[in-house]
Amino acid sequence: MNQHSVIVGTGPLSPADVVAVARYGAPVELAPEALAAMAASRAVIDSLVDDGTPHYGVSTGFGALATKHIPLDQRSQLQRSLIRSHAASSGAEVDREVVRGLMLGRLSTLATGRTGVRPVVAETYAAMLTAGITPVVGEYGSLGCSGDLAPLSHVALALMGEGSVRTGSGDLVPAAEALAAAGIAPVELREKEGLALINGTDGMLGMLVLAAADLHRLFTTADLAAAMSVEGLLGTDAVFAEDLHALRPHPGQVASAANIRSLLHDSPLIAEQLTSETGRHRFTRVQDAYSLRCAPQVHGAARATLAHAESVASIELASAIDNPVITPDGRIESNGNFHGAPVGYVLDFLAIAVADVASMSERRTDRFLDKSRSHGLNAFLAHDPGVDSGHMIAQYTQAGIVSELKRLANPASVDSIPSSAMQEDHVSMGWAAGLKLRRAIDGLTRVLAIEILTAARALDMRDGGTAGGAGTTDAAGAAGTGVRSSAPITAVRARLREDVEGPGTDRYLAPEIEAARLLVDDGSLLAAALGTLPAPLQ
Repeated sequence: MNQHSVIVGTGPLSPADVVAVARYGAPVELAPEALAAMAASRAVIDSLVDDGTPHYGVSTGFGALATKHIPLDQRSQLQRSLIRSHAASSGAEVDREVVRGLMLGRLSTLATGRTGVRPVVAETYAAMLTAGITPVVGEYGSLGCSGDLAPLSHVALALMGEGSVRTGSGDLVPAAEALAAAGIAPVELREKEGLALINGTDGMLGMLVLAAADLHRLFTTADLAAAMSVEGLLGTDAVFAEDLHALRPHPGQVASAANIRSLLHDSPLIAEQLTSETGRHRFTRVQDAYSLRCAPQVHGAARATLAHAESVASIELASAIDNPVITPDGRIESNGNFHGAPVGYVLDFLAIAVADVASMSERRTDRFLDKSRSHGLNAFLAHDPGVDSGHMIAQYTQAGIVSELKRLANPASVDSIPSSAMQEDHVSMGWAAGLKLRRAIDGLTRVLAIEILTAARALDMRDGGTAGGAGTTDAAGAAGTGVRSSAPITAVRARLREDVEGPGTDRYLAPEIEAARLLVDDGSLLAAALGTLPAPLQ
């Protein structure tokens, strides 16, 4: 087997497996034991086909139509009709990685042998993933109960050779054409198979796993941004001392404080706030503002939320979600495991944490721009205040994003609109929670990028426009003093200056914000800091 393939069916998928397949296009293979388990459960379904007893999804209709008996000669049509009618999404096309994550999640459940599908169905899904064939799915259509029905139906439709897909190169083509080009035969669904392909929380779960991967990077980046702001605003690092956080030892808080301590270690600017005789702070501020002093508490709470969300994801990744399900002892049983509440709740919870981390970041940025609170910096960090506006409107952009993040923090999972003639009278809205979290993560990325861009400009100005910038002196007359940041922050500033010019007269600002966003998004700034540290950040 290809050593770079993700093997499905040897046990639960790991989050790294999901990210590798969904985001980076890793190929997929099915384990032999998975093929054997699927063949065994299919034998159970085949034994029920003509036994005369109604079995949901095998010999009956679906949802509110479950009391309708379907004759043997119409059961393949039943499965086709199910998929065609349920492939009813609308709106903007969902990102490729979301659809691939959804496909992998459904394949993982099929591979458990608890759904009753033939091995060929799973093998075809694996082949589609490996070939990069991604069905087109609209953002609207899932209520997060009875599975992510519409999104999963679009995938099943492509399996049948119908509907539209994106190729590995991104071209929009008919599914039949893409399958043929990849040498994949479309599948004619049999009893139970259509239902088994759409009864899962796979879409919202994939979004949760991808979000967790992003948030590990972004919450650590938030620590970096806070450290740069503490340094740039001439704050104190005393509040991040290990013994203080041991008094309230929430693991996330302890980790965040440790990160900020590491990032500020041996900072000349921090050291300058102390007198050599007494070790007391020169400035008269007894305490820094909450947005500086309480960063570990907020970032730590966000980390705790993420840890809880990941515990839910790990259980879901190890689950076999279908209705009805084939039990290990061969029974076919209806159940409610497709309900998305566990996943929907934590997706909403993460959106709250994201909004709060971003809100604190924006407050730190604003302090740099207010001459009365920036401790000697030019108003708005402008080269020539009045003639130049500096980063005035960059903070407006942050504020606009933070305002939207607060709206996105309103939970989707508290809503429910009954469907299917009141048979499905309570739904999770987990799919919607996943989509809004993805938008929130994009917003947090932008907010942190603007804080780092602003803090770097302020630090350059304190250093007299050094650190690679074509800058100016700050109001306190720091020209010629050289770079006075800690080693990690110096490295971050240098990396940023490879793509963004330093202080000077006003320039077109949007491209600089975008450049900083890309460096946050791909982890380049974190990597620059890590390159100077003896141990990784947490």
